[in-house]
Amino acid sequence: MAKAPRQMRLTETHLRHVAREIADPGPQLIEGFRTATDADYARDVEAILASRPDDGIWLFGYGSLIWNPETAYTEKRPATALGWHRRFCLGWDYRYRGCRETPGVMLALDRGGQCRGMAYRLPDDGLEAELHKLIRREVSMVPSAFPWRWIDVVTEEGRVRALTFAMNRKSGRYIVCEDDAALAAILAKACGFRGSMADYVFNTVSHLEQLGIRDRNLWRLQSLIADEIERRPDFPKSV
Repeated sequence: MAKAPRQMRLTETHLRHVAREIADPGPQLIEGFRTATDADYARDVEAILASRPDDGIWLFGYGSLIWNPETAYTEKRPATALGWHRRFCLGWDYRYRGCRETPGVMLALDRGGQCRGMAYRLPDDGLEAELHKLIRREVSMVPSAFPWRWIDVVTEEGRVRALTFAMNRKSGRYIVCEDDAALAAILAKACGFRGSMADYVFNTVSHLEQLGIRDRNLWRLQSLIADEIERRPDFPKSV
């Protein structure tokens, strides 16, 4: 039986307070990286198709793929990824949910522990087109800091091999922030053309809660982000 959602400290009031209209600045390249091309995407899709399991392609979502999958799917199951956990360790984001003035750190799968999320079975019809859509969503620069890979996930119906995007610890974009308060301060400020990092955290945590998934680290982080926003002098004190 799924657990009832808890009341989050981070609310729509906090999100409205940090929201900003920011135009898309276009690719924001980091030293050592270049913009991904159609040829890069085609090679990735070809490699995924060539290495896919015999029972089709399952996709494991742990963050925004849970609340905004975008790709089509024929089935979804709660799933647990073994040997991986969620972590804000992908930096720096100067475009999507961060900018040069207030850069963001993105959520990724990092090694160790386990991660409860959602597995989606991609349709056989139009599969190549769906993979192109997915790879363009997840990869903007090469070499990718969180490349696609196959991992084992456990569902109530059994174990499946699933496609996901996981952090490469050898990448120059791998960031480790051991201080939760310092990370919350970064996420409370970051905002890009797709919205704020606070909004990303809110959507991720609230949807995990609706699924009965309790992520202790993200739960603490959303509360710290709310605290950080409330410290701003222009935040309404009556709230």
